[in-house]
Amino acid sequence: MTIVQWWYSRIFLAPPFRKFLMQSFIRLHALDDVVIARSQLMGGGTVEHVTVRGLIPPGHKIAIRNIRAGEPVRRYNQIIGFASRAISAGDHVHVHNLDMGPEKGNFSRDYAFCEDVKPEPAKRHATFQGIVRADGRVATRNYIGILSSVNCSATAARAIADHFSRHTNPAALAEFPNVDGVVALTHGTGCGMDTEGTGMQILERTLAGYATHANFAGAVVVGLGCEANQLNAWLAHSGLKEGSSLHTFNIQDTGGTAKTVAKGIAFVKQMLPAANAVQRVPCSAEHIVVGLQCGGSDGYSGISANPALGAAVDILVAHGGTAILSETPEIYGAEHLLTRRAVRREVGEKLVERIRWWEHYTDINQGEMNNNPSPGNKAGGLTTILEKSLGAVAKGGTTNLQAVYEYAERVDAHGFVYMDTPGYDPVSATGQVAGGANIICFTTGRGSAYGCAPSPSLKLSTNTALWNKQEDDMDINCGEIVDGTSTVQAMGEKIFQHILDCASGKPSKSEQHGYGQNEFVPWQVGAVM
Repeated sequence: MTIVQWWYSRIFLAPPFRKFLMQSFIRLHALDDVVIARSQLMGGGTVEHVTVRGLIPPGHKIAIRNIRAGEPVRRYNQIIGFASRAISAGDHVHVHNLDMGPEKGNFSRDYAFCEDVKPEPAKRHATFQGIVRADGRVATRNYIGILSSVNCSATAARAIADHFSRHTNPAALAEFPNVDGVVALTHGTGCGMDTEGTGMQILERTLAGYATHANFAGAVVVGLGCEANQLNAWLAHSGLKEGSSLHTFNIQDTGGTAKTVAKGIAFVKQMLPAANAVQRVPCSAEHIVVGLQCGGSDGYSGISANPALGAAVDILVAHGGTAILSETPEIYGAEHLLTRRAVRREVGEKLVERIRWWEHYTDINQGEMNNNPSPGNKAGGLTTILEKSLGAVAKGGTTNLQAVYEYAERVDAHGFVYMDTPGYDPVSATGQVAGGANIICFTTGRGSAYGCAPSPSLKLSTNTALWNKQEDDMDINCGEIVDGTSTVQAMGEKIFQHILDCASGKPSKSEQHGYGQNEFVPWQVGAVM
């Protein structure tokens, strides 16, 4: 039984959990060395028959036994680090006395490939109101996209999209109510790079994934003309051809910025009537592809929002849908919980190979995998990447791992899959959307500001304090789990219903605020030359 399955069956789904949460702390496993403060604890109080020594912020850890320097420390019954000095029962356990240890977390892990594979869940049949494209793909939104091949054409691309802004020029789309908008997705690369290298391959895959995304009724791609990322080469490498829904051109051939903007506007006007000629119809939930993200994590992320999202993933998979777990630096140290669920050994081995690639990549850049958690994560109670990763993998639920993809590769499997991406949320989600994600679910404990286009993003708060402070940015309050007023399974059902509603066209909070265009950030790998 995996640790995620243990959480579900022994803690989050069990009736005693609600009583457990009425206490001032949360104990996640009987063999843990620490418990988690539900609220700020004062010195002199008692947890697990241990006297608290000093002030403990909410979401932070308290030792419940004496731990010698160098000993491993467990949470979720998994190693989250090693005591950097002696820790007494009742002490605050954090960055001052817990680290990755002398081997930087490179202790032995049992990958146990395929050991926890289980029968596929019984098929369920939920529907949502989707938009069916001519080739059978199903969209959750209906945009026209303006993409740039290179940073040099970004200003022109944005000017084309700005012409159709409902805020500054509402008349431009007044006759096209079924079009959600015209969005410019620009970036800071496309030149100064090896035309045959990994970085160019990733950029080409990313742009192709967006240009052909089901949520785009059409796309216009604008180049400069002399850049490394040549439009003709991109089309050929991506197997794409221009047509009524895909136009490409560059500034130098067109004759300058003003002519380029006018040409782009004309192309969009040509596409608008066809883009508007759609209607939403009932579609199987098997067409939903959710990208799983967590950012601004805290000590509650692995207790509330992440496992609740995992429960929603299990429900989605039972309905034939797909969920993409990513952020390889943020599953580091917990990858053995995924390899056990791999449907074939080669799937698990591909995940481990990507872990090894990241170890090498960070090493040659004079970094290390434990450059995560961020300062905000640490303020929220997380200490090492091992601890963060163990909570992060809970987003993936408990079903079998069907496939592992490289960044921005087209996801063609159904069920729970993995995509190798950085941990930086905009870069990670950009890869997921390029791979076909038509919704993003994003958990946060600190209050990340994020949205996505053309795929909507749902924000899940890990704690009620954040929900109360930032409700106009959050879609769901998973803090109810920590409060004891809900369970992981009940919240998972709620999240799944939000996914169906959002896929059917209900705007997310981030869409209401206009997030999405600036968050397009392709992964830049390799030397800038």
